[in-house]
Amino acid sequence: MAASERERMAAGEWYRCVDPELEELQQRAREALHAHNTLPPDQRDPIGPALRALLGGVTDAARIEAPFHCAYGFNIFLEGRVYLNAGCCILDTAPVRIGDQTMLGPGVQIYCAEHHKDAAKRASGLEIARPVTVGRRVWIGGAAVILAGVTIGEAAIVGAGSVVTRDVPAGATVVGNPAGRLAD
Repeated sequence: MAASERERMAAGEWYRCVDPELEELQQRAREALHAHNTLPPDQRDPIGPALRALLGGVTDAARIEAPFHCAYGFNIFLEGRVYLNAGCCILDTAPVRIGDQTMLGPGVQIYCAEHHKDAAKRASGLEIARPVTVGRRVWIGGAAVILAGVTIGEAAIVGAGSVVTRDVPAGATVVGNPAGRLAD
């Protein structure tokens, strides 16, 4: 029996993102996001209940400001006191793990999907999902973009507006496009 597109996505294999099962999962996420993003702040708590139920793993101390967007939600794991400021977007086609005491500024984007380089295959919806890991006590400045497959080490800093295309060592500060390491 052939693997489903969701199974291929979860296995880190090439899969077609245009798929009824994946669309149904995305619709579930859209509904939870709408509830989170439209709840009055005094009713939302740190994370709206529908979004909290959708996430793969989250503590009571984590906070997600509205508006927030994600692709599926079930691949997002927030440890401890993670803070996601307004306008963050996580396209979680693969697991995204964010460590305790990490802060994401407004408009930070995390992308797990890589589209195929062959134009015909890309047009058919072929992509591959790569996980993103962000360590503990990391600060990611507003409007930074973290690309698929990147790991950001503990206590690192990513400057506002940076595009992170490769791993960031623990304790490093990176800025720019593509983000490069600053001298200490």
